[in-house]
Order: sequence, then C-alpha cells, then structure tokens
Amino acid sequence: MSDDPRPRPQYGEYATPEQQRAAIRQPEPEPAAPVDPPHPPTAPATTVAARPTRMADRIITVALLAYGLVTVIGAIPQLVDFTSFAKTWMEVAGVNGEFTNTAQGALWGGVGATVFAVGWVLTAGLSWWSLAKGRASWWIPLVGAIVTFVIVSVCLVIPIFGDPGLVRGLALGS
Repeated sequence: MSDDPRPRPQYGEYATPEQQRAAIRQPEPEPAAPVDPPHPPTAPATTVAARPTRMADRIITVALLAYGLVTVIGAIPQLVDFTSFAKTWMEVAGVNGEFTNTAQGALWGGVGATVFAVGWVLTAGLSWWSLAKGRASWWIPLVGAIVTFVIVSVCLVIPIFGDPGLVRGLALGS
C-alpha cells in the first residue's frame, strides 16, 4: 500500500498527462510552435460591412442638402418680389385678375424667404451633426424640406387668398 491518504483512483484521475498517454499508448506531442504576440483588437466585421452604407448615406445627405440649397437660393428672390410671384402664380392657376395685396404680400414674402433660409440652415446643421455621430442622416434633409415647404406655403397662401383681386378673378372664372 502507499502512503497517499487519497482514496484509490478508479479511472486514472490522479495520473499525470505522461502516465495517461502511456496508458492509452499515445505518442508524446511535439513541442508547440512559438506563439505570436496577440494583435491589437480590430473592428468587428459588421463595421467593415456597414461602411459602404455609411458612405452612401453621406453622399445622399450631401446631395439632398445641395439640392435644397439651390432651391432656397432660387426661391428667395422670387419671394422677396412677391407681387411678381403672385402674378405668375395666378397666371399658372388660370386666375384672371391682378394681385393687389402688395403690402401684405411683401411682408409675407419676406417671412417666407426667411423661413426658407432658416429651415435650410437648421436642416443642414442637424444633418451634419447626425453624420458626425455616424447615424443614418439621409432622411433629415427630406423631412426638413417637407416641414419648411409646408410652413412657407402657409406664409404664401395668406396674402394670395387675402387678395380681393384673386377673389374677383376666381368668381369671374367660375
């Protein structure tokens, strides 16, 4: 008997790895190749796959902002000269008459031009902020354009439909 106080092993649980290999007749493993030091962690594979989408988002966002800027720059002079704008609108709408609400038109045309400019600046600021955070941003110029257009449209409707010349023209056209 041995001096080992442990109970007698039944399945070789006290055997060393060399004794276990000898019992199952397995050859000694070859020494392992030297291990390279660990590389610094790399970005997850999903980041690499998402990069083209982010680039497309940037391109679409910038293109929409550029289109919006061209639209705003083109619209501001028309809104500042509201009488000419109203006359053109009435011709396109097929209304016979002359725009006579010039004082209110000048006021609301200026308000509309200001809303257009401020709306574009706010939209561009939110878009750049979202792009800097790495978020999807293509929708911001679209929503900004819709909201700004609705507000400007309300500003333009007030003097146009408040014009007695338009009301007479609509009554004569019916």
